[in-house]
Formats: sequence, C-alpha cells, structure tokens
Amino acid sequence: MSVGKAPHSFPKRLRLLSRKDFRRVYEEGRRRNAPLCTAFFRSNGLSYTRLGITVPKAVGNAVVRNRIKRRLREIFRVQRHRIAGGWDVVLNPRKAAAEAPFLSLTREVLGLFPAVSPESKSEA
Repeated sequence: MSVGKAPHSFPKRLRLLSRKDFRRVYEEGRRRNAPLCTAFFRSNGLSYTRLGITVPKAVGNAVVRNRIKRRLREIFRVQRHRIAGGWDVVLNPRKAAAEAPFLSLTREVLGLFPAVSPESKSEA
C-alpha cells in the first residue's frame, strides 16, 4: 500500500474536529433536511470541504451510532471528488440511516451537499 496521497483517503484536514468548528457551522450555516439525514453547511474559505458527523443517542446504542458514522464517512471518502470544495458540513443522521440501503443513503447524502463551491456562487 502506498504512503502517498491516496485519492480515497480521509485525512485529518478534511474532518471537523473541534467543538468550535461544529458550533460555527450550526450557528452561522444553512440547513437542508432529508428523510435520512440533516446537513448543516457554511463556507470555510478553503479549497476543500470538511466533514463533521454528530449522531444523537436517541438514534441508538453506541454500536448503531458508530455504524452510521462509518457509513457516512465512507460515502464522503469515496465520493469526495463529486463534492464541491469550500464548505464545512455537519451531518446529523436519523435512526433510519442505520438500516437504509447503502446506495439510497449515498444518493440522499450527496444531494444534501452544496452543488457548487462558495466562490462560484458569488461569481454567478
């Protein structure tokens, strides 16, 4: 396995890790809802999109919550090339996301991401 930049890797720079970053997205960002998931997003001033995931305890026990997070990270990791850059995105899945077919979850999650980068919006 090569140590270089893999096209489907998920390095730390692509993750929202701090409470401050999550708060900023929730408070200053916009929201999109879908049956399996809600997405909050805001411009981050970077050339790439960063992902954060929060799964409430009401969704299920730790095993279920971790499974949902793994599925969402995998969608982002593999489909990153189809996602516009320049956003901080926080995904809040619903209980149904744990049992949804992976293809359905992928389609829905990709539809929640902004279609264009923030720079493109300001130029249009």
